[in-house]
Amino acid sequence: METVTHSSPFDSFLDRMRNPASLDLVRSIKSFIVSFSYTASNPETDGKRIQEFFQTMEDAIRDHPLWASSSDDETDNALEGLEKYVMTKLHSRTFASTPEDVKIDAEISEKISLLQTFLRPQHLDIPSALQNEAAWLLAEKELKKINAFKAPREKLLCIINCSRVINNLLLNASISEDHVPGGADDFLPVLIYVTIKANPPQLHSNLKFIQLYRRQSKLVSEAAYYLTNLVSAKSFIVDLNAKSLSIEESEFMESMEAARLVNRVPQETVTTIDKRSIFGKLMDPGPSTPVHVKTQTNVNGGSNYPYMEAEAGELTVGDVERLLSLYKDVVTKYTSLCNTVRHLSVSRTQRHDGLLREPNGTHKDTYSRETEKRS
Repeated sequence: METVTHSSPFDSFLDRMRNPASLDLVRSIKSFIVSFSYTASNPETDGKRIQEFFQTMEDAIRDHPLWASSSDDETDNALEGLEKYVMTKLHSRTFASTPEDVKIDAEISEKISLLQTFLRPQHLDIPSALQNEAAWLLAEKELKKINAFKAPREKLLCIINCSRVINNLLLNASISEDHVPGGADDFLPVLIYVTIKANPPQLHSNLKFIQLYRRQSKLVSEAAYYLTNLVSAKSFIVDLNAKSLSIEESEFMESMEAARLVNRVPQETVTTIDKRSIFGKLMDPGPSTPVHVKTQTNVNGGSNYPYMEAEAGELTVGDVERLLSLYKDVVTKYTSLCNTVRHLSVSRTQRHDGLLREPNGTHKDTYSRETEKRS
């Protein structure tokens, strides 16, 4: 498996760029970066402009005396170094460069966080032979790294590494479990599940960045296949509803609503604690001078949490005890609610399991039918 490490092509590129003979190339690169940085962001034209620059520089490098006797691999390494250098310099200008991209990233991340609370492998018709938590965890780990890098190639390698883990899982299952490989029919559902479990940051922007700024000659073969599958997984998640899964619509809607409630618990539990009892306790000065609690009135006429405007130095021993009690109460209620939601999801999955089977005992391939409808 190819892993993302300190790039030797990049080091080699920098070494040659330090050679005085490369001054003309250096000037061209720096001039492009400066001029590009001062233009208004437009992802589609930006991608075309950068691809054209890469092609121009490829021709210049191949004709340059410093690479006159270089092999194709050495020249390709120089081009990889060029891409990394340029896109690292322009990362803040080209990555998630529009408000729309930022909005889509947030919406996808929020939806995935809701799905994580109840989605199970059987909802995507993933066979038991392919349910391997250790392999899934490794694939998730690789995918989560995508935001740690600024170069398109390195981001793409995270996707490739994740996908290779899944492919190895499919291969091992076909050997040890006597499972007949289903190609994309097996690969894509597992990739979707891994993506939901990982919830990689800024998924939309990372995929768009790779599509626009990775050298087009490199978006072929294995790399293109894995990238296309992750783009498909993202689209599936964006459009995902009960009809996309092996789940009853009522159960799906209830599970999503319960997940929204869980996500709101920390804030709402605090604000719904009996405030009158809190204020009553604060009237007791305790062993030292009490906090001068500042309260505000919210739109519903109630008071906000009484310690919101307190400073750490104002807290007394008695206040710390009360805060600890409130904290324990919040955690207890939150944990209880989470357990209830999980139990509800599992019990409903078991209850409806019979409904998800055809008369011959096999699960409905809802995912496959949904995919066929879209195609």
